This record gives sequence, structure tokens and C-alpha cells, in this order.
Amino acid sequence: MTIGWLMPLVGAIEVIGGLLLIIPRTRALGVIVILPVLTGILLANISMNPTYLPVVFVIIAIVGWALYDNWKKYLPLLAK
Repeated sequence: MTIGWLMPLVGAIEVIGGLLLIIPRTRALGVIVILPVLTGILLANISMNPTYLPVVFVIIAIVGWALYDNWKKYLPLLAK
């Protein structure tokens, strides 16, 4: 059984999340959108092809910087 719609969906989420990361006003939303995809990319590279891990770590560093830079916008999501 193949899921033919899954990879186009992941690709669309990557593009949308990347565009949201580029625009400063929507950067916080872009981090939330791209973080699950980035986690899947990291786990896939660890298990299948670790030669590209340095590239993944650079992307994680960029998204981590954006997460740290917009931390105050996430606090209401974590509030009780």
C-alpha cells in the first residue's frame, strides 16, 4: 500500500513553512509549521543516511535561532 499524497503534502508544508520563516512578521508561525517536518527529516537522516547530518544541523540551528528570537510570542501558548 502506497500513500501517494504524503510526499506532496510534506513538500507543500516545507515550502509554506520556509516562506513563513522568511517574512519577519510570520516567523513565529513558520517555526511552528516547520518544526514537525524538521524532526522527521532529522530522524530519517539519523536512521537511513547520516552523511547529510551536518546540513540538517545547520537547518536546525537556523530554526532554533528563530525559535529563540520569538520566544515571547510562544509564552501565551504555554500559559495555564
